[in-house]
Amino acid sequence: MLEFSNISPNNFEQCVKCTVCTVYCPVTAVNPLYPGPKQAGPDGERYRLKRSDFYNEALKYCLNCKRCEVACPSGVRIGDIIQQARINYSHGSVGLRDRLLASTDMMGGIATRLSPTINGILRFIPVKIVLDQVMGIDRHRTFPAYTPRKFTTWFRRHAAKNQQRYLRRVSYFHGCYVNYNFPRLGKDFVKLFNACGIGVDLMPGEKCCGVAKIANRMIKQATDAARINLREIRHAVDSGNDVVATSSTCILTMREEYPHLLGLDNADVRDNIMTATRYLYQLIERGEVKLVFKQNIPPYHLAYHTPCHMAKLGWGVYSIELLKMIPGVMITVLDNNCCGIAGTYGFKKENYDYSQAIGKTLFDSITRENPDFVVTDCETCKWQIEMSTPYRVVNPISILADTIDFEATRQANSK
Repeated sequence: MLEFSNISPNNFEQCVKCTVCTVYCPVTAVNPLYPGPKQAGPDGERYRLKRSDFYNEALKYCLNCKRCEVACPSGVRIGDIIQQARINYSHGSVGLRDRLLASTDMMGGIATRLSPTINGILRFIPVKIVLDQVMGIDRHRTFPAYTPRKFTTWFRRHAAKNQQRYLRRVSYFHGCYVNYNFPRLGKDFVKLFNACGIGVDLMPGEKCCGVAKIANRMIKQATDAARINLREIRHAVDSGNDVVATSSTCILTMREEYPHLLGLDNADVRDNIMTATRYLYQLIERGEVKLVFKQNIPPYHLAYHTPCHMAKLGWGVYSIELLKMIPGVMITVLDNNCCGIAGTYGFKKENYDYSQAIGKTLFDSITRENPDFVVTDCETCKWQIEMSTPYRVVNPISILADTIDFEATRQANSK
């Protein structure tokens, strides 16, 4: 396997110093301590390559939302330059709090076994105060609830055997959220894809995509997990399956961060890794799959929020177009604003106020729209919006699974 260790993820000399990245940066607008993506990224890299002590610890305030990269007219990988600088030059070891927040498989495996107790403890005000004062996890942050039964357990017991009947198959990268927090989304995915005549396989060795470990500088652990995931992905692709996920961040991490930040070549399978909505839309567009919807669907007003990582992929259009297929439903595409949580970032006490300030524009726009549901492809956006507004947030896959006529769709795709 080709590795790209200790190299710059981009040619920072492509920067033309237009500062459009700084204009689009959600952190710069609320945090005067952060130097902004141009100074933190390509400008700072010129100095850091001369002397490492030019590194500025304020780079920790970067969300890695990739909005700077979306805005850059020269294609500079500004976010990757900043993250690589944090990996190479940040001082001090990774603390206990950051290790626990980033160890999603370990913590999820423990918490699901004790979910009623863990969920109750994490809602208990005195415990939240202790976490705030001792661990630095802000007391105002709401933790996602853990499930008593993992998605993989449900799939093995109730769905795995049924998948053998389908000729077309995909391998589902369910991710930590579906497995430990919200199996309902995974069940909706299986229901929808089976109705479309598509079988679902799991990858038995799947690990966390690694985004939280990368953000918290646990690079060895992230690289080890990424190698396992790439092995599983290659096995799936060799078996004829594409790899799909319901999390836009998992997809971005596996497609973009593995080569650019972890130095792992994924060129042989990169094009086989995609979001579930992109995969499904392309089949429908080619006439290979048909959705048949229920009669008398309530006239829902849905507000679609494009996650930052989905915007970087450029694939939000697939989710939006699928939602538009639902008869009688009104779709509002919200302005492209960051929700502010950025995974573990918004849980940290030193970041919480910035996180909420960044998300305020989005929260206000949702309140003005007053939708029946907010729809998004990112689980941490869901946590942030549901904590900060009174609105329920659902994945596009769940909306589709709830509105299709399962039997009619199954029959339409069995011909």
